[in-house]
Amino acid sequence: MNSVDFLLTNKDITYEIRTEIKRLGRPIPDLIISKTDVGKSRNYSRHFNSSVYDRFKWLCGCPKRNKLFCFICLVMGGNRSVWTQEGCVGKGRHKATA
Repeated sequence: MNSVDFLLTNKDITYEIRTEIKRLGRPIPDLIISKTDVGKSRNYSRHFNSSVYDRFKWLCGCPKRNKLFCFICLVMGGNRSVWTQEGCVGKGRHKATA
C-alpha cells in the first residue's frame, strides 16, 4: 500500500488510507543507480548510497522504476513534477532541500 507504484496509480486515496500509508512509512529500498561523469582530468562514477534516505526524510524509492520520489508529495498529492511523476535518478533539487 505504501509503494510508489500504488501511490502513482491511485490518485483518489481516502484520508484513512493516507493515514495508514503514513503509519507504514516511506519505502526506502536499495536502488541500483549509477552514473559515470567525465571530469577535466579523469572519469568518475557515482553510485546510489542508501544513506541519502537519512539525510532527506522526504525521499523514498521505487525498486520497480529504480528511481527516487518525494514521499510527502506522493501521499499528499503534491504538484506534478519530476519528484511525483517521473522520479529522479541524478542530482536534483526539491523545494524541501532549498
